[in-house]
Amino acid sequence: MKIATAAYPIDWHDDWSSYEKKLANWVGKAADAGADLLVFPEYGAMELASLAGAEQAGDLAQSLIAVSDLMSKVHALHSLLAVKYGAHILGGSGPVVTESGIVNRAAFYSPDGQKSYQDKQIMTRFERDPMRVSSGGPLTVFETAIGRIGVLICYDCEFPELARVLIENDVEILLAPSCTEALSGYWRVRIGAMARALESQCIVVHSPLVGASTWNPVVEMNTGAAAIYGPPDMGFPDNGVIAEGALNIPGWVYADVSLEAVRVVRKDGRVLNVKHWEEQAARLGNVKIASLMPKTS
Repeated sequence: MKIATAAYPIDWHDDWSSYEKKLANWVGKAADAGADLLVFPEYGAMELASLAGAEQAGDLAQSLIAVSDLMSKVHALHSLLAVKYGAHILGGSGPVVTESGIVNRAAFYSPDGQKSYQDKQIMTRFERDPMRVSSGGPLTVFETAIGRIGVLICYDCEFPELARVLIENDVEILLAPSCTEALSGYWRVRIGAMARALESQCIVVHSPLVGASTWNPVVEMNTGAAAIYGPPDMGFPDNGVIAEGALNIPGWVYADVSLEAVRVVRKDGRVLNVKHWEEQAARLGNVKIASLMPKTS
């Protein structure tokens, strides 16, 4: 299959049609390139706060509510585009107000218009306070015509046990949408994504927000490069980088990937991380302290 992952910029929109045109152009371009799976970044939906006007868009709490109020229209548009182009699409995540609070939710759309979603599991310090965003529903396995897919939203990708649960449920592609202000934040997610590809012997797709949008405190500055990673083993690049875009340059990054290559390397790779994962448990309860401190007379 061909995967398209977006380095996506936040724009100001004066009306809904502006956003609709932008998204249609992005999806159409990837579809024209033959992409079967399109991935947009974390908090990609925050650009919709602009529709509420400058004052509300510039207020953290009010902008979250403004975007949440529009998510039903966002879902309808993405579903329409998924059907039109026969593509699977992970939409840019956004805040959703639920009975238990605000969650950071990414919706996944199939070519026949069906929709499901993944909520972020572990909140960053900024999401906890001042954003007051909380963990949502459980980890989700998306069973699709192109394989089993899991989503680890940004910070979630830095926690191996979350990925492991998905891998144990036969996931072969992990999607890692991200929103990171600093270069160090981008590298944390990138290193996490590459580590998940290594230890889980799978494809990991990284889609970041890029550029500045100083009118909204949630996505004020964004740093990243879109990329697609695999295990550094036979059938994959030696450095694990299948495709990679330039830092902070908006656009799609494409790669043709083979799930058969994932299955081969899991079964008979140079290393067998997935098969050998459980061997860790037997080693964790037997730690020896070897003192090499200077001896005193």
